[in-house]
Amino acid sequence: MTPDPAPPARDSAPPPRRAAVPLTKEPEESREPAEPGPPEHHTPPPNPAADERDRGHRTHRPWSARRIPAALVASVILVAAVAALVDVVAVRAGRPAAAWRRHLTDALATRPVDDVWMLTGAAVAAVVGVWLIVLALTPGLRHWLPLRSPAPGLRAFLDRDGTAALLRDAAMRVAGVSKARIRVRRRRVKARADVRFRDPQQVKDDLTAVLDEERDRHALARPPRIVVRVRQRTN
Repeated sequence: MTPDPAPPARDSAPPPRRAAVPLTKEPEESREPAEPGPPEHHTPPPNPAADERDRGHRTHRPWSARRIPAALVASVILVAAVAALVDVVAVRAGRPAAAWRRHLTDALATRPVDDVWMLTGAAVAAVVGVWLIVLALTPGLRHWLPLRSPAPGLRAFLDRDGTAALLRDAAMRVAGVSKARIRVRRRRVKARADVRFRDPQQVKDDLTAVLDEERDRHALARPPRIVVRVRQRTN
């Protein structure tokens, strides 16, 4: 018997086995509802008129310190109090009362209520009292015009003379105007212009439009009304 032939020798190592990767389907995204967010609010369309109105905060005039009236009242009270105190101390020290105090006491004790001097003194005292009350209840500083401010705590003011100068410069840029006079008040702006050429009515319309535009640029808290008067100048 012949032996079985030996298996042929392999020249190289067997090829490596490839790992079989199972084909799996990509997991689908979770269909669970997302966390509820804040509800969407419907934004109303912008209102140009409201935007124009709310663009700035209205401010009021600054309160005056009233230094001169306060100094006058304090001086009168101080002089009267010192004079009365000195006279009282002198009387307590054994000296006679001052002549002015004796005369004042006798006049107040003997004169009737309907006397001219009594009525005059009462009228003067009433006028001074009303004047002091008005000063205490009004802000004063009427020469300053308050402006609209971008923040509640921010206040700005414009001088009347400065406003009049700016309006006068704007009026002089109108064709046909040779001279312009502007007076600025709290509620009204009076503009007077001399016209050298062009139709006065056309110049008045153009001047009114230019002054209105210049006034709106100042952003006044209380825009005054503009009154324009023109007159024809030939000489």
